Amino acid sequence: MEQTALRPKPIPGQERGDSPLPDPARRPPDPARRPHAARRRGRHIRTLLFGAFVGTVLVLSGVGLGTVGATVIGMSKLAELRQQTPPPAPRPAPPATPTPSPTAAATLGLEAVDAEKVGALVTGVHVPGPGYTAGLVRGDVLLQFGDTRIDSAADLVRAVAHARPGKEAKLTVRHASGGYQQLTVVPGVVT
Repeated sequence: MEQTALRPKPIPGQERGDSPLPDPARRPPDPARRPHAARRRGRHIRTLLFGAFVGTVLVLSGVGLGTVGATVIGMSKLAELRQQTPPPAPRPAPPATPTPSPTAAATLGLEAVDAEKVGALVTGVHVPGPGYTAGLVRGDVLLQFGDTRIDSAADLVRAVAHARPGKEAKLTVRHASGGYQQLTVVPGVVT
């Protein structure tokens, strides 16, 4: 049998010197040599890194728990303050006759921004809405609303605000293809 550098572990019940085959190359164990130290060192490093990770998670979750705790404590203080304040005075009853409501604001149901040159560029049309019903699409440029010339999106807002909801108005539009068209739009009520 030839000798190898790797030797099997002794069979249970036999000590190193109890081997049935005498080994002439066997030396006494060297106390400085530790063959499994590298594995243990790796385990120690792995354990250390895992502990650092767990510690970091606990610290970070502790910050979250501290925030939740501060919120709960703050809410309890708020409840105490509310209990200390006197109840509000009773409000007078509303008048029996209804008060006239202010005039309703008109809307076209679209979103617009300033166009590159003149007009208001339509960036969105609400479905359903007065603009959609009139035939406006995204990319149209509004040039005139009724008798008012539209130079910017702010001009469009002012013109629509002065319009009466439910009353037809003419709208001059330049489509993205370059064609012009006059549409009839009925402004709706802002709800």
